[in-house]
Amino acid sequence: MLKRKRAFIRALTVGAFGSVVLYSTLKCGLDKFKKQLGIPTNVLEKEKRKTYIYLEKQHYKNQSFDDPNKGFLSQKARRAIKEILPAPISKFILLVDKNSVDLAEDYISPWSVLREAYSRNKNIRLKAVESIAAYKDWNDAEFHTLAQALDSTTCIGLARTNGVDQRLFLSPPALPEIAGEEEIEDMLRELLVKLPQRDVEKCIQHFTSGALNLSDEQKQNRGGLWCFGGSGINYTRHIRPQEEVELLCLQALVKHSHFEEHCQVMVSSGVLQLLERIRKMRHYHPKIQQNIVRIVSNICLYEKFHTQIYQSGWVSLLAEISKSPYAPMRIQASRGLANLDREAMKENFEDGVYVLYPRHRSKLKPEADIIFVHGLMGGAFYSWRQQDGVSGTDKNRTDCWPEDWLPIDLPGCRVMCVEYDTNLSEWMSLCPHELERRTISYRSRILLEKMMKAGIGERPIVWVAHSMGGLIIKRMLADAKINPKDFGKVLKQTKGIVFYSTPHFGSQLANYSRKIRKLFFPSVEVMELSHDSPQLSLLNDYLKELVSNNSLNVLTFGEMQTTNIGLGAYIKLHIVPPESAGL
Repeated sequence: MLKRKRAFIRALTVGAFGSVVLYSTLKCGLDKFKKQLGIPTNVLEKEKRKTYIYLEKQHYKNQSFDDPNKGFLSQKARRAIKEILPAPISKFILLVDKNSVDLAEDYISPWSVLREAYSRNKNIRLKAVESIAAYKDWNDAEFHTLAQALDSTTCIGLARTNGVDQRLFLSPPALPEIAGEEEIEDMLRELLVKLPQRDVEKCIQHFTSGALNLSDEQKQNRGGLWCFGGSGINYTRHIRPQEEVELLCLQALVKHSHFEEHCQVMVSSGVLQLLERIRKMRHYHPKIQQNIVRIVSNICLYEKFHTQIYQSGWVSLLAEISKSPYAPMRIQASRGLANLDREAMKENFEDGVYVLYPRHRSKLKPEADIIFVHGLMGGAFYSWRQQDGVSGTDKNRTDCWPEDWLPIDLPGCRVMCVEYDTNLSEWMSLCPHELERRTISYRSRILLEKMMKAGIGERPIVWVAHSMGGLIIKRMLADAKINPKDFGKVLKQTKGIVFYSTPHFGSQLANYSRKIRKLFFPSVEVMELSHDSPQLSLLNDYLKELVSNNSLNVLTFGEMQTTNIGLGAYIKLHIVPPESAGL
């Protein structure tokens, strides 16, 4: 209603049963209330007018010809009310003209989407997660209320939705205070002692015993006094940095987290809370952070631990870490969330198998898989970077170009990468035991089994390989031909391979290593790259057969410059010359 130069809009109240209390009823009740109490009329009128919203006449438009005091709000007035008033209030503002648009017609009630999130219909639940993640107009209180009401399935779905508001996640439960950093080391040691030590792989025994021995040594050297008849002075003995001890313990836990029964002991012993404590304390240490997320993502593989992971607050933490500018952190966290998301995912992603795109829930079904396999001394988060120290904020610079650039040109493809440990020399080997595990045959078989669980073979495949990664791919395809029952669809779906400096006919690195064998002590993987290796010859013959049958397209690149192999400034080799890189 318009009164001279001022107008007001009366808000209606919606009752619990959905009934609307009309203004006339309210006015009648107010008159009776005034008579009974005997309160001065001017006081009540003053308080009543505080409930009105006053607008200047220019904020109305298209006024009625029959009654100049009627009209509806301009777009500018609508925007102002939506900005000033909470959405639930602006939604029920009554406009005097029937043709006017509801101020909050696009408002979504938190409770309405929450009901949909609890629906028995899976499609409705998935749509509800999208609606919750897309809506940004709730206030802080509504976001917090919704976060408290979400169940674990919806929370995980939101964590895997691109652009979700972090206010939808509750902070992890508070951790009890501890005496000092030394207590962290003691807690790690107690956890490692509880884990199975017998009937486990030798490399697990190696990592565990190494961590325990270092922890014991560190504990003995924490303090003491030399006394020479006078006042005592602190003695100096070699004490390793606390972070180094913790890192070694975490590396041992990574190995243990590959086994479900070991994860059971770890979770029941409070490993999730311990890892959260270390994450906070060592926020500046990227290797410690990466190993922590790797352990949690491995535990996420087992559905029986999903409740504990959610209750410990790690879903919220993984959602936050998945936005990290540091590639190893965000990709590891995304792997953990994908393993948790049983609502939308049927694949499992074991340690060493990563999806670079899409890392979030997506309606599009991939048309093909593009898989990157690194080579000797490479890594999933090392081989495919553009340069070091890139945060990913600049679109022209990237720390993982397959993740950032391929989806622009090929948005319908799933981009993946795999990882395995390699060494030039046995002196650098993390685990000196079980040499057979570092052969090309063993690695290709293990990677093939892991990738099958990740859904490889369900759609066309293009492989991209660097260095020894190309040999592993050829070995995988050969294994798929030998064992068509288990891996045949991988061979059938392989449409092309891109080789970057792959030593099809051997590497000079292997020949150089032979000359200084006693000093260099070349690793198993290096010795397999010798020019006279029978395995290389067999793999080449098999690849030629695939190409001749027109079932495979191949693109090769070779290196034209020498490379420093990290053994001295003057030791540079043409590791894969063109005659070896070309087929």
